[in-house]
Amino acid sequence: MDMMKILLVDDDETLVKGIRRSFQSLGYEVVMCYEGGPVLEVIEKEKPDMVLLDIMLPGKDGLTVLKEVRERFPGLPVIMLTARSEDIDIVVGLEMGADDYVSKPFSMRELEARIKTVSRRTSMNPVSRNQLRRRDILIDLNQRRVWKGKMEISLTPKEFDLLATFFRQPGIVFTREKLLEIVWGYDFLGSSRAVDIQISRLREKIEDDPGFPKIILTKRGVGYYCE
Repeated sequence: MDMMKILLVDDDETLVKGIRRSFQSLGYEVVMCYEGGPVLEVIEKEKPDMVLLDIMLPGKDGLTVLKEVRERFPGLPVIMLTARSEDIDIVVGLEMGADDYVSKPFSMRELEARIKTVSRRTSMNPVSRNQLRRRDILIDLNQRRVWKGKMEISLTPKEFDLLATFFRQPGIVFTREKLLEIVWGYDFLGSSRAVDIQISRLREKIEDDPGFPKIILTKRGVGYYCE
C-alpha cells in the first residue's frame, strides 16, 4: 500500500511538528504549511491525499481556504481542525464541503482514526481528481461533461477544450494566438477571430448573463482568462 501523504495546515508550529513526528512514525508522509495563502500552490506541487486544515489561520482563514480547495480540488478529502467551541464553525465547515472535523485538543489516536474513516469513505465514493469547478460550473475532464449547477450542458469539442484550458489555470491570461495553438493546433490556418466566436458561444451556455461574464473574462488588448 502506498504511503498516504497529508498536508497539515496550522500556524501552531509546536502542534504541527508534533503531529508530523507522530504520523511519520506511523508510516504517513506529512507536508507542513503554516498559513492559508499558499495552500493551493502547495496542493498543486505536493499532490497530497488529504488535507488537515485549521480554521484559525493568519491571512486567509480556514473556511476561505476550504472554499478555494473545494473549487479547485473537489475530490480532495479535507478534515477541519478547530479550537473554537461554537458549533456554528463546525456546521459551516461541513456545509462548505469539509469531510470531517476534529476539535482541539485531540489525541493522535483520535486524529488517525478520523483520517482512516474519511479515507475509507472517500475511496468508496470518490470524486474524480479530474473534475474542476469554478463558481457553479463543474467539468469532468475524463468524461468531457459539463454541469451548470445540477443541469448538464452540452458543449462542442472546441468549447469544451477552451473551458478546460481556462479551468486548469485560473487567473492565467491566454492570448488568442495561444488559445489557437492549444485548442486548434499548430496547423490551423484561420483567423484569431475564431477564438472570439467560440468564447462568445461558450459564454452563452455557461454565464448567467453573457453580456456581463463572471467566469470567462476579457483582458482588454491581451486575451481571455478564467476568474
